[in-house]
Amino acid sequence: MTSSSTVQNAKTSNTEADSNGAEPAENSLLQLEGFLPHRLNVLSSLVSQALTQVYSKYGIGIPEWRVLVTLGQFGALTGKTIGARTHMHKTKVSRAVAQLEARKFVTRKANRADLREAFVSLTPAGRSVYEELAPRAREFTEKLSEVVSASDRAAFDRAVALLTERSAELVAKGEC
Repeated sequence: MTSSSTVQNAKTSNTEADSNGAEPAENSLLQLEGFLPHRLNVLSSLVSQALTQVYSKYGIGIPEWRVLVTLGQFGALTGKTIGARTHMHKTKVSRAVAQLEARKFVTRKANRADLREAFVSLTPAGRSVYEELAPRAREFTEKLSEVVSASDRAAFDRAVALLTERSAELVAKGEC
């Protein structure tokens, strides 16, 4: 499925469902296509799929990309810190680091203060990949964002920041 057909499918999923005989129940309490968490998840999924075109030639996936960029931005970090910065589970971080290490993009160095963890850092090859991909990722962001008018971008950024902050609060409080 091409990215344009994926977008079209995302836009017309209701129409297709209706044409396939799936009618919403009269007493439907929630319509998924209008449910904000679902809409954000669809957006995130589509953006991630499109972004893979930037880094896929290096044989890395989304978790590896996040680790690579985090290390490029912050330098040597522990897996726990990478997980906190990327919002990825520790097992996903560990697998991503192992895959990047196998490709010689990162290296691990034991933490002398706590031998249960290691500092992960980019190798020269990993730094080179990061430096090549970072400008392409910025270009991708510009291309993605161009559909939002310049006058709406600040409001969009504020809304995303507020939704992120509120979600973090709800997670911390264990509400909902």
